[in-house]
Amino acid sequence: MTDPQETVQLLLDDRTAWVTLARPPLNILDIPMMEALDAVLVRALPKCNFIVIQGAGPKAFSAGAEIADHAPERVEKMLSAFHAVFRRLAEASCVKIAAVHGYCLGGGMELASFCDFVLATESAQFGQPEIKLGCFPPIAMVTLPKLIGMRAATYLLLTGQQIGAGEAHRLGLITRVVADHELRAALEGLLEELGALSPAVLQLARKTLWHLHAADFARQLQEVERVYLSGLMKTHDAQEGIRAFLEKRQPIWKGK
Repeated sequence: MTDPQETVQLLLDDRTAWVTLARPPLNILDIPMMEALDAVLVRALPKCNFIVIQGAGPKAFSAGAEIADHAPERVEKMLSAFHAVFRRLAEASCVKIAAVHGYCLGGGMELASFCDFVLATESAQFGQPEIKLGCFPPIAMVTLPKLIGMRAATYLLLTGQQIGAGEAHRLGLITRVVADHELRAALEGLLEELGALSPAVLQLARKTLWHLHAADFARQLQEVERVYLSGLMKTHDAQEGIRAFLEKRQPIWKGK
């Protein structure tokens, strides 16, 4: 059973963990929700062969991290809480599946694209808009070039533009696009297909694939965290971008 008051809900169904980001309408990830997500993963990962991450409500998988948590006094705690989730997912041997509808932006896109499979509805929208706030997304800096190539990653990271599910599929960001009303059926079909395989071999194959092609994730993430905290967040423009968003005005960039 799930508690409707929890911002991250967990339902264990046989060997599948259904994790729902439940802070509608946009399922914005603030620090307590990031910590709750990590706590849910601690409970779920040892008990499951598959984990499905989805968003509550009709509008979004997740529109990203809470902008207010990027303030100087909170940003280090926010980064630590959020990246703990990815470090835990990286170490887990179970298969991760993201079920995406609506907006999948910023930290939401980082979370979805970190999964092994990404199923998305035709109306889903993807993007890393952090650059428009004078920031950049640390996880995506590490993972996007490997997923979609440097040219496409550069475009998404340096423009902050959104793309639709069709374009995301063409780039290799997502696994499959389905009609908006068919997401649940597509998920169940994928779980049935994977569930017919040897769980031991499936997990070993996933672990080997990760080791061969993403073994340097931890080192690269540590380096980008260092740049984010000691470089980016010390600039005038990063702090101005956050202030301007919260004050609902255009930022005044100083180029420093």
